[in-house]
Amino acid sequence: MPHTTDRFDVAIVGGGIAGLAVAWRAQRRGLRTVVLERDRLAHGATRVAAGMLAPISEARVGERGLLALSRASLDRYPGFVEELAAASQRDPGYSACGTLLVARDRDEAEALERELAERTALGLPVERLLPSEARRREPALAPTLRLALDIPGDHAIDPRALSAALAVAIERAGGALREGAAVARIVTADDGERVAGVELTDGAHVHADQVVVAAGAWVGALDGLPAHARVPVRPVKGQIMRLRDPAGAGLLARVIRMQPGYLVPRGDGRYILGATMEEQGFDTAPTAGGIFELLRDAIELVPGVAELQVEEVAAGLRPGTPDNAPVLGPGAVDGLQWAAGCFRHGILLAPIVADALAASLAGEPLPAVARPFGAERFASQREAVAS
Repeated sequence: MPHTTDRFDVAIVGGGIAGLAVAWRAQRRGLRTVVLERDRLAHGATRVAAGMLAPISEARVGERGLLALSRASLDRYPGFVEELAAASQRDPGYSACGTLLVARDRDEAEALERELAERTALGLPVERLLPSEARRREPALAPTLRLALDIPGDHAIDPRALSAALAVAIERAGGALREGAAVARIVTADDGERVAGVELTDGAHVHADQVVVAAGAWVGALDGLPAHARVPVRPVKGQIMRLRDPAGAGLLARVIRMQPGYLVPRGDGRYILGATMEEQGFDTAPTAGGIFELLRDAIELVPGVAELQVEEVAAGLRPGTPDNAPVLGPGAVDGLQWAAGCFRHGILLAPIVADALAASLAGEPLPAVARPFGAERFASQREAVAS
């Protein structure tokens, strides 16, 4: 017979950055919360994320709503990490380091000029740098550099330090964290009209008044929801490398974004080099070709990378929706909430996702900036296809 566990106000399916951030904020609002993680906390996409907080660098034409959401989240970051550091007594790894977008040849320079024009049209703060000025600010850049854009407002954070601090803060606030608790299905009551909790793969039931789906790329593996209440999420593979300078910090002070990757300094002599973008299903095996391409591009722009030591090679799965934008807030079943599909922006969006979901769980409306990202937009797409 399946056994039951304690009753909670909120059960969160998934212990990545979204699930942990929502749990902390919900618990602080007085909601008794449990995080159910299928493996180990923050050991999926969160563990291999670079941690760029870069809404301006990643701004795209036609994504004004996502840009507004991302900037709102970045604005929350200083207060978010200050509160978190006080609550956990741990350093969340936040760095106001700034970002350089760089071009190594004429084609990339022309593309960067277009990006400059797009960001200027959006009113975003960006400074165009000649190669000599870019190399003065970051001497490790290669002499062959053609052009750079300086974005001092784009920052970075260490996702591993951030998630570790969140885990401590959740438990100190009275929340529960359960690793190895794989959710098989969402349990509903009243003929499927509202959620009643979840059932784990071992048959245990966790009763909860509300369920937050924050299961990353594994959203599709959850049973129990009717077709109209589901959200389409696919895995997108990304390979990264963790590098270390035995001489310590100093090679780079800023995040360097190139075509198509990036190099993120941690401030202590460690660097994250990433990331590929591959539609390979649930494959998480690093490949020689993917790592070669990352190293080739990085060394061409920052020759000193060739002297760094390799600490780790890994791959993770970003959760992507059909429009590559997140799904936030109430679902089609009463008591169901979504914190899913953040794709490449999961770390950046953590504060706004946490605040938006905590508000929704407490019966308040989503912040205005989060409302365009409701699950109902996919129901509308299904209806359009059906008609």
